[in-house]
Amino acid sequence: MKTSEVLLDGHSRIQEVLHDIVTGLDDKTLATRPGDSANSIAWLVWHLTRVQDDHLADAGGYEQVYTADGWFERLGLPLDAADTGYGHSSEQVALVKLSAEQLLGYYDAVHARTVEFLKTVTDQSLDRIVDRRWNPPVTLGVRLVSVIDDCAQHAGQAAYVKGLLS
Repeated sequence: MKTSEVLLDGHSRIQEVLHDIVTGLDDKTLATRPGDSANSIAWLVWHLTRVQDDHLADAGGYEQVYTADGWFERLGLPLDAADTGYGHSSEQVALVKLSAEQLLGYYDAVHARTVEFLKTVTDQSLDRIVDRRWNPPVTLGVRLVSVIDDCAQHAGQAAYVKGLLS
């Protein structure tokens, strides 16, 4: 199995989980927060999609799907186009109210772009530095694993919230 195939498998599993979680949920359930400071399913799925879009676009040197393909406008959230949800306050979390169609549409568009990028990843490219703001600097390999880890954790959180609301 090639490196790119392992990474593609990881992202495909996340996509399957997200579809299982979100499909069939109404807007109210997606926006429900199990506590005043908790995250909703809509926020968790939007946030993990924004992180994947932001981080992989940066690492791959392409424009984010959010802005390049008009998802920022289509989703119509009262947030800056560069916002990924990192560090959001409770009030900001409450602003993310999206339908299952919107969430999965944006995620699937990001996933498709992720697949295109990951097909170009080679063993040799994994050592390329993609972020010098950290010590040690972040390599492509570390960034790719970090994104899968972050997305899997947030998908698990969304599944937990769905279970709480059932």
